[in-house]
Amino acid sequence: MSLTPFFADLHIHIGRTSRNLPVKITAARNLTFESIVKEAEHRKGIRMIGVIDAQSPPVQEDIEAGLSSGLYKEHPDGGILYHNTICILGAEIEVKDPGMGAAHILAYLPTLAHMREFTKWCRNYMKNVQLSTQRLYRPAQALQEKVYELDGIIVPAHVFTPFKSVYGNATDRMSKLLNPDLVAGVELGLSSDSSLADQLSELSPLTFVTNSDAHSLPKIGREYNEFLIKEPSFAELKLALSRREGRKVCANYGLDPRLGKYYRTRCLNCEELWPAYPEADRCPECGSAKKVRGVRDRIMEIADQESVHPDHRPPYIYQVPLEFIPGLGKRTLEKLLAVFGTEMNVLHHAGMEEIAAVAGEKIAWQIRLAREQRLELEEGGGGKYGKVKIT
Repeated sequence: MSLTPFFADLHIHIGRTSRNLPVKITAARNLTFESIVKEAEHRKGIRMIGVIDAQSPPVQEDIEAGLSSGLYKEHPDGGILYHNTICILGAEIEVKDPGMGAAHILAYLPTLAHMREFTKWCRNYMKNVQLSTQRLYRPAQALQEKVYELDGIIVPAHVFTPFKSVYGNATDRMSKLLNPDLVAGVELGLSSDSSLADQLSELSPLTFVTNSDAHSLPKIGREYNEFLIKEPSFAELKLALSRREGRKVCANYGLDPRLGKYYRTRCLNCEELWPAYPEADRCPECGSAKKVRGVRDRIMEIADQESVHPDHRPPYIYQVPLEFIPGLGKRTLEKLLAVFGTEMNVLHHAGMEEIAAVAGEKIAWQIRLAREQRLELEEGGGGKYGKVKIT
C-alpha cells in the first residue's frame, strides 16, 4: 500500500445556502457548499476540505440535493466527494463550562447520516441549530462523548485567540475543560505556530493542524496541512490525526504568526502595540487599561516549558497566501491560475521564470522571497492583520 501527500484545509464556513438562508452571518453570501467544493477543486488545488457548518439542516438539504443529482457522491470511508475533492462534514460548536469563558470546538463526523443524528441531538441543547457556531448548553465533555459515540472526532478551534478559544478565553489548561483522550488534534489558529504552542507540555502528545477559518472564497487555503494518507477520506483523516498505520500530518503550512491579527497585544484606546511585558497592566503609550491580549503574550503567561518539539511534530512552514503578496491583484492572479491551474501550483511548483513570464519580475521576486521565508513583515495585533513589507 502506497501513501501519498495531499493538501487539506479543515475549517471553512458557509455564509448562505442555495436558497439564500443565512448560516454564518459574518461570512460571504457566495460561500455556499457548492461554491466551496468547486473553489477547492478548480482554483485552490486542495483535495481535502472541512466544511464546519454541516450541522445546519438547510446545508444538509443542499448536500442531499447534490447527492440526488449526482453532483456529489458519498465516499465509502466517509466524506462527500466532488470530482477529486473530498469534503469532511463538520460543525463548530460553542461551549462554556462553569467558571470559564466560551470556547469553540470543531466536531467532524463521517457521513451525512451521522451529521443528521448529531443535529437531532444538538436541537435539545441549542437555540438555533441552523446557524453557525451556536452555544451548546451542555458541558464540553458531554459534546466530546456524543461525537465519539457517533464515530466522530473533536478538534479544539484556534486554541489561543483572545475570543472564544480554549487557552485564550476559557482556561489555562485544556485538561480542565476537555477529556484529552477524546481530543484528536489541536487547531493552532492564524496567530500561533508549533514553536509557540509547544511551550505547553500538555499539547506534546497531540497533532497540530493549521486551517484557514475561511469566511470568504479567497481565504480558503490561507493556512493548510499536508497529510500523508492513502486517499482523502474521513477514515484516513482519523488515522492521520492519531498517527496510525503510517498516516500523519507531514507538514503544517501557516501564516507567520506575526501576520496574524491577534499576535501582539494592542491597546484599544490608542491602537499601539504593547511591549512584551507580562506584568504590564496599562498601555505604556497612553496609560489605558483597555486591550486585546495577543496570542504571544498569552502563551508567555501560561507556558510551562521551553519550546520542545516532540519527535512526531512535523515542520511548520511559513506560507504567505497569494493575496498577501504586494502588488498581486485579481487580474494578475487570474492570469497565473489560467496558466498554472491552482494556487497550490503557483505557491509550490511553478518555476520562477514561468511566473515572471506571466506576472512580471517583481511579483515573481516576491513569491520567491515568500518560498524562502525572507519577506519582511509588520506585526499584527488587536484584530488587525500584519502586513508584508514591499522589498
